[in-house]
Amino acid sequence: MFSPSREDARRGFFETWRKYQAREPVAGMEAMLLEVILQHPEYHAILSKPDQYQDRDYAPEHGETNPFLHMSMHLALNEQLSIDQPPGIRDRHRALLARFDDTHDAQHIMLECLAEEIWHVQRHQVAFDAERYLGCIDQRK
Repeated sequence: MFSPSREDARRGFFETWRKYQAREPVAGMEAMLLEVILQHPEYHAILSKPDQYQDRDYAPEHGETNPFLHMSMHLALNEQLSIDQPPGIRDRHRALLARFDDTHDAQHIMLECLAEEIWHVQRHQVAFDAERYLGCIDQRK
């Protein structure tokens, strides 16, 4: 199982953005990263300054959003959708697409539920509950 460090994950985002800016080819994981990066122009300036942002911490209690975590959550959701895991996630995504008519907006609804489930798992030291996660999405569609 691939488990990159925070530094490795961020380096992947920075390097992918650098390659894109330099018009160098990207493939594999970099292509997936680039797709997510391009959906988030608000983070492009950050990705252009790796020396400044490689080690920066983000405090949600101060209203800060961690751009690397946010984009990584998109990657996780894209993986879930690609393999329909948990089963039924694709159907829920389609239902949200019908309602919002925008893939990115639909994914943000789903990401809220994914973040809630991850928080619950960490807070209570329990296993990921796919039914609770899918139920959250159902309530929002």
